[in-house]
Amino acid sequence: MNSDLLAGKVVLITGASSGIGAAAARVFSQEGATVVLAARRVERLAELTGELRAKGAEAAHVACDVTDADDAARAVRFAESEYGRLDGAFNNAGIGGDRTPMHLMSDDVYDTVMDVNVRGVWNCMRPEIAAMLRHGGGAVVNNSSVAGLVAIPAAAPYIAAKHAVIGLTRAAADEYAQQGIRVNAVAPGTTRSEITEDWFRRNPGLEQKVNSMTPQGRTADPEEVAAAAAWLLSDRCPFLTGAVVPVDGGFVNQ
Repeated sequence: MNSDLLAGKVVLITGASSGIGAAAARVFSQEGATVVLAARRVERLAELTGELRAKGAEAAHVACDVTDADDAARAVRFAESEYGRLDGAFNNAGIGGDRTPMHLMSDDVYDTVMDVNVRGVWNCMRPEIAAMLRHGGGAVVNNSSVAGLVAIPAAAPYIAAKHAVIGLTRAAADEYAQQGIRVNAVAPGTTRSEITEDWFRRNPGLEQKVNSMTPQGRTADPEEVAAAAAWLLSDRCPFLTGAVVPVDGGFVNQ
């Protein structure tokens, strides 16, 4: 995959140290973007930044905990200071939480999942949109999940959080539609990442069960989700905003 889909664009990626975020860094840079990688695990970011630069891409990284509003704002300022503007953002950082029945779920799990997956998107979207308003527009893609569209067992905080991400996406899309900013979401199905691999380890047979419910019968590679996000960030879909794009092998059709 090498094209000009994102040529000339400066794109910030949160949760870029692994999984879909790291895949997005590779895919976006292959599509011509200048990428700014943000996550808590700086060592991994530095390694990935070096990998991308070795391939001729323009890339930089910044430490960022999305649950800290000041950290999120600092990451946006870093992108602007390094490259002069911000054209796109992929708000991908998130956690899975425990797979526990609701009546046994602790408040701490609920609070942590909501803090990362919802407040983290909120914390990032505000400075990102402010930067895009300063520079004439842009595009935001938030990473939700098929769990933001349907229910799955024993994951109530995660489901609530991913539904909330879709709500934030639609609210921002409506609010900034006439100011040159598009806001969309991807809703991945089962995708290979540290979160899903952890779930599979702790729940033997879960991957096979989920795959049996997916028309394509398999788990997605993170690059497949990243490719959808790249298209949503590009100028190829200028009339698309407020959309939630399932990247799920047909799961939500069931």
